[in-house]
Amino acid sequence: MKKFPILVPVLLAMATNAQIDRPNVVLLMADDMGWAQTGYYGYPLMKTPNLDDMARNGLRMDRFYAGAPSCTPTRASVLTGRTNDRTGAFRVGHSINKQEKMLSTAFREAGYATAHFGKWHLNETRANGHPLPADDPHNPGELGFDYWLSATGGFDLGEFELSRNGTRELFQGDGSEVIVAEAVKYIGKQVEKNKPVFVVIWYSAPHGPWTASEEDIQPFLGKVDRTSANMMGEIVAIDRSIGHLRQSLKEMGVADNTLVWFTSDNGGTANVDALSRGEGEDREIIYPSNCSDEIDPNLTSLEARTLHGCYRGVDPDSTGHLRGFKKDFYEGGLREPTIVEWPAGVEPRVSNFPSGTVDMFPTLIDVAGLNPDSINAVHDGISLAEVFKREPARRDEPMGFRASGGWMWLDNDWKIVKNSDYTGGDNKNPYELYNVIGDPSEQQNLIDLYPDIATRLHEQFKQWSLSVSRSALGADYPEGRVLPTGRGPDPVIDERRAMRIKEWTEEVRAAAAIE
Repeated sequence: MKKFPILVPVLLAMATNAQIDRPNVVLLMADDMGWAQTGYYGYPLMKTPNLDDMARNGLRMDRFYAGAPSCTPTRASVLTGRTNDRTGAFRVGHSINKQEKMLSTAFREAGYATAHFGKWHLNETRANGHPLPADDPHNPGELGFDYWLSATGGFDLGEFELSRNGTRELFQGDGSEVIVAEAVKYIGKQVEKNKPVFVVIWYSAPHGPWTASEEDIQPFLGKVDRTSANMMGEIVAIDRSIGHLRQSLKEMGVADNTLVWFTSDNGGTANVDALSRGEGEDREIIYPSNCSDEIDPNLTSLEARTLHGCYRGVDPDSTGHLRGFKKDFYEGGLREPTIVEWPAGVEPRVSNFPSGTVDMFPTLIDVAGLNPDSINAVHDGISLAEVFKREPARRDEPMGFRASGGWMWLDNDWKIVKNSDYTGGDNKNPYELYNVIGDPSEQQNLIDLYPDIATRLHEQFKQWSLSVSRSALGADYPEGRVLPTGRGPDPVIDERRAMRIKEWTEEVRAAAAIE
């Protein structure tokens, strides 16, 4: 009996140590940041000292792919480990199915404090009078987050609203710095409780139209136009916020066992202009255009759009030597600047292993000891836990991507791609074949030289895509169908969803008839 008072503190200490041993996890994601837009890749003019330091001290992943070449689909892939079309988040504005098994829920069930900060965009296209209401059926609290300071869409410099667990609040400052400062406060409170954290920080920057502080754009004025200067200024603010996060983790004493994973949601903005003329059904988009040459270079991006219908490109090129930009299935539309910094679990090095946002959930199951059944049995990612330790020779499972009628199938060196046709109707864009190791800029379409490889990859893609279509119809859920979203009608979103569901239903029925 005398030993009992001693045993209790020992058991409590063991429990506390076990809890501390689990890594904190912070997921950072920029919005529309191109692959080349970091100092460590030699981006002209702009410096990113904090990202550069992360890259020196962590795992720099040079072949890491967003789940899709646009916002909402990639966010869904991060939180489910599944390609977007399986989840209901087909394209921007489509809500994620509430039947999905969520990474946030997996962490919460493992005893972590879970929180989301920043842009959400898994519910609808844009805020409707409230940044993100508590009664929205797809708010972060409904999908596994204990705490959230979020907005449906974007927010930049100045005065803006965010929703704190459903209560709107007014903020002033740079949006990137505001959400990271709030996240740091949250993490600090959990550290005081010895509770591990899973924190998701989704920036609104550098998505256009761009608005950065005069201090942040000053170094670029006179070297590029004001639009590009504002875009680079937003990345400077992101980098500064990351410096604040990393320093705060050190001051809290938890930096060593905190996994910080930085990436972007899709490729960068194009370096060419687009001109919009007319309204409604008469609206015409001229792309590419030289409209920037005809207007005041000191206009902001928003002023250029509003006054002249000129959607300015950015300079310098946001994707470097990679071909394509946001919305493309070329490398520039999908490959993202990505770093994993985790001093206790990752040795600094550069990796060229092909991987992507679909791999984040399976990886975190392994490194954080989450329940293996917390992810849907049908998923598209693999665990990168071994990649954290060494460089595998190749990826055993190819990677599939499809969104908005376009797609890409990647098998290590080789990819077959068919880009989306956003004009509507049947996609008549051709198939293209590239070896992205020998030709990372995708200048040599090898479809005619290597028909056997093209056929093999295309057949693999079709089998995978059929599986995705079945998932989209609800085959992976216990109910065997997708339940109603609980949202009010949205004619544009509802029409697009109905079009895709019809297309995939016909695909699945045709396959069943053959089988």
